[in-house]
Amino acid sequence: MLPVKKMQELEKNQVLTARMDGYTSEGAGVCHVNGRAVFVPGAMDGELWDIRIVKVTSSLAWGRGEKLLDPSPGRIEPDCAAFPRCGGCTLRHMRYEEELVFKLRRVNDALRRIGGLALEIREILPAGEDARQRRKVIFNIGERDGRPVAGFYRPRSHDIVPAEDCPAVPEASLRCVRAVLDWMEERGISARDEGSGRDGVRHVFFRSSHKTEAVVVTLIVSKAPGQEDLEALSELLRLRCPAVTGLVLNVNPARGNTILAGDFRTVWGEDTLTDSLCGLDFSLSPRSFFQVNPPQAERLYERALEYAGIREGTAALDLYCGTGTIGLCMARRGARVIGAEVIPAAVDNARANAARNGLSDRCEFLCADAGQAAAELARRGVRPEVVVVDPPRKGLSPEVIEAAAAMGPDRIVYVSCDPGTLARDLALFRERGYDAAAGTAVDMFPRTSHVETVCALSKLSEAKHHISVQVDMDELDLTAAESKATYEEIQEWVQEKYGFHVTHLNIAQVKRKHGIIERENYNKPKSPDSKQPGCPEEKIQAIEAALKYFQMI
Repeated sequence: MLPVKKMQELEKNQVLTARMDGYTSEGAGVCHVNGRAVFVPGAMDGELWDIRIVKVTSSLAWGRGEKLLDPSPGRIEPDCAAFPRCGGCTLRHMRYEEELVFKLRRVNDALRRIGGLALEIREILPAGEDARQRRKVIFNIGERDGRPVAGFYRPRSHDIVPAEDCPAVPEASLRCVRAVLDWMEERGISARDEGSGRDGVRHVFFRSSHKTEAVVVTLIVSKAPGQEDLEALSELLRLRCPAVTGLVLNVNPARGNTILAGDFRTVWGEDTLTDSLCGLDFSLSPRSFFQVNPPQAERLYERALEYAGIREGTAALDLYCGTGTIGLCMARRGARVIGAEVIPAAVDNARANAARNGLSDRCEFLCADAGQAAAELARRGVRPEVVVVDPPRKGLSPEVIEAAAAMGPDRIVYVSCDPGTLARDLALFRERGYDAAAGTAVDMFPRTSHVETVCALSKLSEAKHHISVQVDMDELDLTAAESKATYEEIQEWVQEKYGFHVTHLNIAQVKRKHGIIERENYNKPKSPDSKQPGCPEEKIQAIEAALKYFQMI
């Protein structure tokens, strides 16, 4: 037997040539050298690089691209002078089509590797607007060469990269922060320095309304400036930024990374904004959570509502309800909603938003965690037909998953902002009898590695926790109508002509309506007592038009 040759070890500062064969979850290129993964920031899948090894561990290594030998056709020239030094965006060197491919691959890799799931998500909803879409911007304030600067932190540091122009934020936000910097210079206002303990300005928080374009600026400081100084800032903001409707002061003396904490007071104007989502109005204070990209948030919520199968009278539980956005959208469709949230201020906002939209009679918001909400519903004898969860990046705790599954809903809808924790949680739901049946990725934050996902979970066979599939030879005998167009072709036709998505279940329901024979087990309820969501009238009409186009009716 020939001796096994010892694998050559990688060494720091070693220079080698390698072709990228994938991406990390943050969008860095990945190549494999001597069986070891090497992460190369800024490299793209398929590219050939000369790389220098900069760090080596027992299982991984990191490299720096020295020379690009064979670029990807998906590579473009970045449109921001601060890229990649600024930590705000990571993908400005990619064509948008390549970015979407990366994000969809990221979701499916997580589902397969972390969750061990068979589900493959094939659709990602692209952002319709790829520039200046962020309605919430927090600028970090510091000093350089004795002058105040505003910008964003370099990755994994507190070094500020000045943002004289940022293509991801509204131009109004840049005008506002420039006004603050000029005010600091004119009035001798310092930036906060945690190292020396010097008090001053920490951040400028800009928020604008997608509906009205109104702006509220929150100045975050470690110690309040004088009243004359604040009045001077109010006047300068009104002069430079006519869209500003209010200035709020947040005094946060605490050390650390928490941005919005401490005392708030309104210096001038209004401290709230009104914005809309899915036809509903929401009042936003500085501490209110609200999606920073409302047009994409609407597309995300529309898909979540489709998966939830909302119809008149549906009993729905909205966990992690926040200020009530998803719950109110379900109520607007006819559901009777109970929302649960552990943050008291968010619960108050949710109740106020329900009243503002005339939905208080359809919504109830509890200040409770998932276990407490489940106990309260059990006490009332209420079993939700659908449970919606929209957790933070860390995902769900095992206790929340157990509580949600124990309520026995027909459907669970999971809205996620992290593919890794989503995959982990879907695997835990499967152990408790709920399988991921469908999913859609949504690009909420173009030019970053972040991607949202919404998944529909349905009950497995209660007896054995698996789906029983019976195949009969008669199922292979398609009718003439069935052979004319596939479900995917019908979906694509409706999407192109009407601009919205229809599910396989929607299509099957309309085909049955017109007497088109379905395979015996295709999209049928799992039991006579199972309930399936009805197909909305506008989708019925669109599918009927498609069936006529394909000469199936």
